Amino acid sequence: MSEQVTPDWIAVDWGTTHLRVWAMQGGTQLAHAQSDDGMAKLERDQFEGALLKLIEGWLGAGTMPVIACGMVGARQGWVEAPYTAVPAKPDHSQHALPVCDDLRLHVRVIPGLKQASPADVMRGEETQIAGFLALNSGWDGVICLPGTHTKWAHVSAGEVVSFQTYMTGEQFELLSTSSVLRHSVDTDGWDKPAFEEALADSLSRPERISANLFNLRACDLLNGQSKEVARARLSGLLIGAELAAARPFWLGQQVAVVGANNLSQIYADALAAQGVPATVADGARMALAGLQAAYRLVKETA
Repeated sequence: MSEQVTPDWIAVDWGTTHLRVWAMQGGTQLAHAQSDDGMAKLERDQFEGALLKLIEGWLGAGTMPVIACGMVGARQGWVEAPYTAVPAKPDHSQHALPVCDDLRLHVRVIPGLKQASPADVMRGEETQIAGFLALNSGWDGVICLPGTHTKWAHVSAGEVVSFQTYMTGEQFELLSTSSVLRHSVDTDGWDKPAFEEALADSLSRPERISANLFNLRACDLLNGQSKEVARARLSGLLIGAELAAARPFWLGQQVAVVGANNLSQIYADALAAQGVPATVADGARMALAGLQAAYRLVKETA
């Protein structure tokens, strides 16, 4: 149950695994709550109840505006929010409106973005981009959003012009937990020099990544390579291959990295090693700023 506050609207970031909510008074955060009721755990008729569990204490007798982003708008979510084709501004008022049984709720779901060629989609990251642009007026360049599916987005004149998705985070998870490499990288430790060496090698010779991945296992069996070194090398190999493929995005561009602090710093350090300084911004803060921008736009167009 949420603490008793009196917001005038509620911001919601609803991902695959987590639900995060903020009680807002204009642009001021009054309270925050979260749960593990992500999209993947819920059937369509369970979304309203999962939301109410967190925000019940914030609701009064009137209707509460709720602005939501993320996988809540996916085909498997509460309501499908159709993608908007790029080039497009990441914030606009064409929201999907799920039907709520509780008449105190008026929920708007922000749509994601789509790209026809090469085919690509994003959902949730567009709100982080909108937040970054709201806090950095006039910014042009490339925004990297690292995560399970890392996005590289070219932004110009307030619009997302093009973007590309890389499954680097999911590859790391699968390789480190479900492949033969799991026996060699089963640790939370980290070796920065090993990461940097693997990153440089993969950037310069990405075509060797498959052989280099198995080398992690062989070095464990034959040379007693530590798990900390192997885990760092695995990350370096995968991120290096991603950076090699994404070179047209970041080479010669102003770059920002938006995401979880630890992972974002890894990407920023990797780019710095290539002579590319990057601005690092917290993903949760940018998501909230993007939701605030969406709420302001709704108020302006009402």
